[in-house]
This record gives sequence, structure tokens and C-alpha cells, in this order.
Amino acid sequence: MGRRVAIVGTGQTYHKSSRKDVNGVELIQEATSRALEDAGLTRKDIDAVVIGNMDHFEGINYVDTWSVDGNGGLYKPVMKVTTGGTTGTTVAIAGYYHVASGLFDTVLAIGWEKNSESDTTAAIITCSDPYWERPTFGGAVAGLAGTACEYMYKYGITERDAALVAVRDRKNALKNPYAHLRKQITVEEVLVSPMLAYPIKLLDICPRTDGACAVIFASEDKAKKIADKPAWIHQVSSRHNYTFLTDIERSGRMPTLYEACMEVYKNAGIRDPLHELDVVEMYTPSSFAGLVWIDALGVCDEGEAVRLVSDGVTEMSGEFPINPSGGVISTNCIGATGLIRVAEAAMQVSGKAGEHQIEGAKLALATGFGGCFWSDVLLIGSPRPN
Repeated sequence: MGRRVAIVGTGQTYHKSSRKDVNGVELIQEATSRALEDAGLTRKDIDAVVIGNMDHFEGINYVDTWSVDGNGGLYKPVMKVTTGGTTGTTVAIAGYYHVASGLFDTVLAIGWEKNSESDTTAAIITCSDPYWERPTFGGAVAGLAGTACEYMYKYGITERDAALVAVRDRKNALKNPYAHLRKQITVEEVLVSPMLAYPIKLLDICPRTDGACAVIFASEDKAKKIADKPAWIHQVSSRHNYTFLTDIERSGRMPTLYEACMEVYKNAGIRDPLHELDVVEMYTPSSFAGLVWIDALGVCDEGEAVRLVSDGVTEMSGEFPINPSGGVISTNCIGATGLIRVAEAAMQVSGKAGEHQIEGAKLALATGFGGCFWSDVLLIGSPRPN
């Protein structure tokens, strides 16, 4: 596993549908400055930078070089990471390994996106096979809709069941000043919102957000000096298994997320995640995914996630709180989305989450999802790992 590593600072922009007041460099600088301020550090204290976004969305390559004025990487090693929707969590894992390896003591990880200046569907469709997949799976919504249909058919899940996830996360977002969509919705409003691709409706799906997030990783010796309560990285895992979208069984547990979770639990000695984890920041781009992927966390039998949601188990006041930040359904600046999950998990175990703090949170799980059915999982805690 290498050296012990902790998160000692986090920073986010105030996320919106459009940030016309700043360019990409300035957006990145906002998050970076807030992370440095949170840790009580300056750019001189950072040894290396890891940065990522969906560069083909904005049509601008080499963010690692042109954003130096914003990321603080002048004359320092800067590494770019892009793995689709998982970019944010992969940036976090890369930052962790940079420190765990012994190469650096402090690493700044940055994720960002200006979706207002991109064409998401046109970009995503290029990853689909032009003959076999694009007619039905062009873009993210159609793929998520296919998974939702299979899950509904197999387990008898209804559109109303899924709507509960959107309602929960949008309610939580009201307590998060950084969230993009901060307006309460009802189940009925979700059900009558415009249909995008059956059964996914407008209020079932995540927004397109402009925003950035930055997280600072530090070695054990540095972390103890920087932070009163570091957020320690206990375990990380990544899995991906894509060939053709139609080759993957999607009606049950997502295998990549399930396998990544099982590896993390095994290595951390977790036997009962439902009762041992205090909070989960889960990448849920749609309300239906918020059900399908709870199954993959290994906290219930397949098809039983709806019971946990409807019984209030996943509410902030419940036994297994999910997305107290409001999650992806409330904020989705794609290159930063996964890193926000990591930042929010770190904030929870460090007691810095403000109004959406889960009392007594000591162990948090952050997940990421992206292209190639890629899943990332990070286990973060306030106790130092053994």
C-alpha cells in the first residue's frame, strides 16, 4: 500500500449552469485557492499537480500545460488524467498514489469542467461503435435508460421508486452552499417532468454544471503538521470491463462497482458495510442509477435497494446516509464530479461539512462512474489506517 496518505485540504467553486464571469484557468484557480486556504498552505508547499477534465467536451487539449497559472504547477511535475465520468475519482487516486509511492509529500489534485462551453452528447457519442451502438446508445442518457429498463423489468421497480432518489438528493442539496441545483422537488414533479429517454425524465437526471474541485494529499508526516483532523485514505480500487455496451449484463449489480467495493472492504477488514460505513458519496447520474448501484455497494440483496431508500435508511438521518451533499443529481461538472465525491467524503470525516455534516462520521465511501463501465472506490476515514 505504500506510505500512509491523508487529505488535508479541499476546495470547490460555487457550481452553476454557466460561469461566464471566468474562463477555465480562472475557474481552476478558484478551487485551488480554496483548497490551499483550507489547508493553510501556499503554492510553494505543493510538490506536484494532478489535473483532469473531459477535454474533448470543450475541444481544448493539454489542460495540464495551459492551466498552469490556475493550477499552480509552474516548474513542477503536472500529470493529466482523463477517464470519462470517473475522471474526478481517478485524479484523486492518482494523487494518492503520487504520495503513497514516496515520490512527493504534497500533491494537489484538480478536476474541472465548463459544460456551458461544450456539447456533451456529441462528445460522448464518439465512444460508441458507429454501427452497433450509436443508433440506440448515443449519449449518456440513452445508456442509463437502457439500464433502468432492464432493472425495472427484472425487479418490478417503478418510476415512482426511482423518483425517491432524486427527491432525497435535491433535498440534501439545500444544505450545501456549493451545490448547483438547490430547490426542493416532489415525487409528483419528477413523474410529470419531460421525458428524455424512457423511463428517465428531466428531474431524474443530473444537470450540466460549470465548476471545479481541488483536493490536497499529504504524506503522514506532513499531514500531522498541516491538519488537526486529517482525512486518511484507507483503501482505493478501480475496475473496468467494457467491450460493447450490449455485452454487459446491466440489470443486476454493476460488476465493476461491486468488485471494487468488495476489494476495498476485504482489504480494510469491513464485514458489514451497511453498519460499518457512516456515510457514502455515491456517483449517481440518474435516480435509477441511485437504486441499481446501491445493490452494487453490497449492502443489500439485488433488487432490494428500493427498500433502503423508501424506508429512509439512506436519508441524512438514516442508518446509511447517501449523498448528504446533494450528489451528482444536484451538481455535475463532469471532470470534477468524482473529485467532489472524494472532497465531500473527506469533509465528512474531518467534521468540515457544515449544515450537511453527518454527526459522528468516521468512515466514508466515495465512488466514481464513467466510460468503459469504469468504477472507482475510495475509503476515507478519520482514524489513521493500520
